[in-house]
Amino acid sequence: MSILVVGSVAFDSVKTPFGEREKVIGGAAMYFSVAASFFTDVRVVAVVGEDFGPEQEALFHERRIDISDLERVPGQRSFFWKGEYGYDLNVAHTLDTQLNVFADFKPTLSEAARETPYLFLGNIQPGLQIEVRNQSKARLVAADTMNYWIEKTPEELREMLKCIDILIINDTEARELAQESNLVRAARLILSFGPKRLVVKRGEYGAATFTKNSYFATPAYPLEDVFDPTGAGDSFAGGFMGYLAATNADDEAAVRRAVIYGSVMASFNVEEFSCERTRRLTYDEINARFRELRAITHFEEAEMPRRLLANE
Repeated sequence: MSILVVGSVAFDSVKTPFGEREKVIGGAAMYFSVAASFFTDVRVVAVVGEDFGPEQEALFHERRIDISDLERVPGQRSFFWKGEYGYDLNVAHTLDTQLNVFADFKPTLSEAARETPYLFLGNIQPGLQIEVRNQSKARLVAADTMNYWIEKTPEELREMLKCIDILIINDTEARELAQESNLVRAARLILSFGPKRLVVKRGEYGAATFTKNSYFATPAYPLEDVFDPTGAGDSFAGGFMGYLAATNADDEAAVRRAVIYGSVMASFNVEEFSCERTRRLTYDEINARFRELRAITHFEEAEMPRRLLANE
């Protein structure tokens, strides 16, 4: 089963305490599609300017990602973001944002894109997410959003939540969306807005997933070296959705494995800038890290201590 991702393909300039890069390829759709491409076929709908050339396209060709629906606007420049991280790598400080071609992005799906069975709506205006959802015949739809849309377009966002199956956001966004500090209560409220499942990304603390009747959480993969967290959440979403599409399953057991694979892909993403690490990634590395994370979280049921038994 293939995936369609609709979102941004951009250039980023990023500085962290461990180095910096100028005008490297970025954007939610890029990070998502690269991670998902290790599991299944991926098609991208996005818009770029004339500065996006063969060198940038090479990444997508390497991963056999379909960019036939990538809109190119001559005479204009691609979306650009410049940011800096301090030693708290959970917090990005935006220094410059230039929407450029992304300001007028109106995604229209081709027939092949409409027929794609899995759809991920990247972090774009909720009204556009709704328009894309209405064009699509996907059997499973997931979406991302951010604090800007939560604050600026709350009504559109609530409408969007009614037409998706899975919402994938970070813990700060979940609390803001629900206006509730307790994450469990926040999740319960968000699920009442429409999505069947909520996946909460918690950065270096892992991830959790909620439905009305289930809860599952996993820690992040323990890393000694984290260079650039940009795109980690999108890489998580790519691994998560990629696994579901590859297995054509969305039962509780499959979703839990998908959360682990999402965490694995995010852990590789942050080890270097942009997609420098994931471009060299192998299937053996992915599977090895999956097994390590499973081992970290596994424990056997033990016989209950006598004192506890005595108090039954």
